[in-house]
Amino acid sequence: MCGFAGILTTAGLRSDELADRARRMIAPIVHRGPDDSGVCVDEQAGLAFGFRRLAIVDLSANGHQPMWSPSRRFVMVFNGQVYNFKELRRELEQYGYRFRGHSDTEVILAAFERWGIHEGVRRFVGMFAIAVWDAHRRELSLFRDRIGKKPLYVYSEPGLITFGSELKALLAGPSFDRSIDRAALASYFRYLYVPAPKSIFQRAIKLPPGHILTVSDPKLALPPPQPYWSLREVALTGLAKPFTGSDAEAIDELDALLADAVRCRLYADVPLGALLSGGIDSSAVVALMQEMTTQPVKTYTIGFAEEEFDEARHAARVARHLGTDHTELLLTGEGAHAVIPRLPEIFDEPLADPSQLPTFLVSQLARQHVTVALSGDGGDELFAGYNRYLYGTRVLSGVNRLPRGVRRLVAAGIGSVPQPTWDRLHRMTTALLPGVANQHLPGERMHKLGNLMRAASVGDMYRALLSAWQQPDSLLVDRGAIEDPNRRILDGGQPAHLLDRMMLADQLTYLPDDLLAKVDRASMAVSLEVRTPLLDHRVVEFSWRLAHSLKVRGSLGKWALRQVLYRRLPRHLVERPKMGFSVPIDRWLRGPLRKWAESLLSHDELGRNGLLEPAPIIGAWRELREGRRPAGSALWAVIMFQAWRARWGI
Repeated sequence: MCGFAGILTTAGLRSDELADRARRMIAPIVHRGPDDSGVCVDEQAGLAFGFRRLAIVDLSANGHQPMWSPSRRFVMVFNGQVYNFKELRRELEQYGYRFRGHSDTEVILAAFERWGIHEGVRRFVGMFAIAVWDAHRRELSLFRDRIGKKPLYVYSEPGLITFGSELKALLAGPSFDRSIDRAALASYFRYLYVPAPKSIFQRAIKLPPGHILTVSDPKLALPPPQPYWSLREVALTGLAKPFTGSDAEAIDELDALLADAVRCRLYADVPLGALLSGGIDSSAVVALMQEMTTQPVKTYTIGFAEEEFDEARHAARVARHLGTDHTELLLTGEGAHAVIPRLPEIFDEPLADPSQLPTFLVSQLARQHVTVALSGDGGDELFAGYNRYLYGTRVLSGVNRLPRGVRRLVAAGIGSVPQPTWDRLHRMTTALLPGVANQHLPGERMHKLGNLMRAASVGDMYRALLSAWQQPDSLLVDRGAIEDPNRRILDGGQPAHLLDRMMLADQLTYLPDDLLAKVDRASMAVSLEVRTPLLDHRVVEFSWRLAHSLKVRGSLGKWALRQVLYRRLPRHLVERPKMGFSVPIDRWLRGPLRKWAESLLSHDELGRNGLLEPAPIIGAWRELREGRRPAGSALWAVIMFQAWRARWGI
């Protein structure tokens, strides 16, 4: 796990000037690679690579980057891990290739020499962002892993292309236009992240997962990236050719795939552990890890003082049963306040998923003892674990059949009752009627129901469930045209079933641009590598071949994944209402974070630079303080944007 940056320019810079600019670009991302650094230049091409190394595999100088291929045709910088590099190495050795060390970087370069870049990358199992210069073809190729675990930003203007693992590296480049993309900002306020390929800046993009961008002339506009693997095609192919075996055979196949995905991610020359929430996904990963080692796996979790958000007690029970070496940390509102000043630096593109706080702290906790940690990210998206999937398939179509006038009246009635009142009503109902299921955050769920009833289509109803601000354009002075990838997927004709469209939308947008971006920045801020076995692309491909009944059965999602876990862990340890990795942001904003929030939500601060309309934001802040509206996530998006602007001088 590392970080890199680079330049391709027609400015006619000398070698020392190119090297100096590359060093300046990697200086802000030293946290991604504190162990080593390197620079290489090609003066004739106007090319420079800079690299920061976090040594995980082959700690010797043989793993130093930038690295040249044996023939000197390719030079490369590489962030991530290719887990099947040993198998590829054995295959390449049969063709006569010899290796100096035992790093995966050497194997990648040899694969490019043997099979070419496009064919070589299709053979990799792993997470990666790579920049490679082909000295024969005089071409720069930039590419990213299939799921989007590792980031890669690209900035362009006539005569200059810069690229890097984080935006702060591009901001340190020889030139950078800081104009904000207002359509991207509107998407951010809706979803709490900026969907790829856009970034928060007009002239910078995120390279989409599973794509290659090839550039030969920086004077020209960036060509469109080309896919080498398509999640949409994987989904449609899997649905067209489903798994035809029995339930037991499907579980056996999934078990074997997950075991292999975990096993290959246990290879490291540094200490290794796991992030454990006590839910289905992370418990399955840790249970498989513990099967494969004779020593207790080191596990880490974050707890909350607020009981309805706290999963630490569940994680502790799982850890005791599996026999792991477990450590937990309690997060309070005061503790969150101590971390907040670091967030705009860590997340150099606005990201407002409130779980960024515990994600950073659990990474910091783990890094005290290990350099690599496995996580359970991806299980919800692959195996239909989110409550909104059950809710969507069972409620949205029925709600959509109601006349819009009726829906509006019901929505108005729901919205007129404050969230705390709904919470009290639910507690009274469950106390008086023991058969009524107890739900997590019932008031918040009721207000979401009210929002979706205002939507025009089933797709828009699902977007309403995902939206922090239902009308984000109302926050902007001039929003521009909004291109919403979620709308295209949800209201499109394929896949045919709503459940599949919801899952595909999340896998294409929320997963890489929120969840994985959050984990990458939070973990790499403390130089921790996080590996995600559930998002092995072979597991992803198999998940799309599974029937809905193997994902959702009765009132439970992730049915097949649960069966894999139940082979290793008693059901009672994990059978509980889904909580998610959330934080009590509404309560914190009314309490320990209130003074800080108010400083960023004043009329003068909101109106600065003419980007935001203060009125709707100030209104939501007032309603939150008075307990009339659960606007914590919506306001957190504004607060994080304001803090980000202050840090980066936007």
